[in-house]
Amino acid sequence: MTPRSLLPQSRLLPLSLIAATLALPATAARADEVTDTLNAARAAYEAGDIAAATEEVAFASQLLQAMKVEGLAAFLPAAPEGWTREIDTEMNAGLAMMGGGAGAAARYDNGTDSFTITLMADNPMVAAMSGMLGGAMMGAMGKITRIGREKFVQQDGGDLVALVGNRVLVQAEGADLEVMRPVLAAIDFPTLADWGR
Repeated sequence: MTPRSLLPQSRLLPLSLIAATLALPATAARADEVTDTLNAARAAYEAGDIAAATEEVAFASQLLQAMKVEGLAAFLPAAPEGWTREIDTEMNAGLAMMGGGAGAAARYDNGTDSFTITLMADNPMVAAMSGMLGGAMMGAMGKITRIGREKFVQQDGGDLVALVGNRVLVQAEGADLEVMRPVLAAIDFPTLADWGR
């Protein structure tokens, strides 16, 4: 077996990913699968099977991403009485091609009105918008509306956009402000700001 100091940097990467990934909190059911997968990656790495180690690390990363998405979707409020809520996490495949991140959306419908709330985090597009939504330019994007302690921009079409904790984009679209406001107000914004940290 080659001493670690003599291995090329590319062979050290899987071990550093394993160590960083092990430091993340996980839910009990998935945690066992993540731990098992990372242990398999480590065993493959120590046996010199870099291809298998890389495959295991990639699978562990997918499991952790799914946990991250589930955690974000949990912030989407329950449907008010008389409404239905349908959660969609399918956007994550597209986000992966746009640099990563996590996203979840919920469509709320009462038979007369419907609207969608979308949450996106840790994505390059969200990071690019932070300068506009977090500063003086915010007012130039539309009317500023407060929901709880969060400032939303109400755009021309009535869509609402806010940046929570400088990393989670919250967007609501499809209905009048007063229809969407109570559901948006049910989001735990302080906890959302710290989500995933």
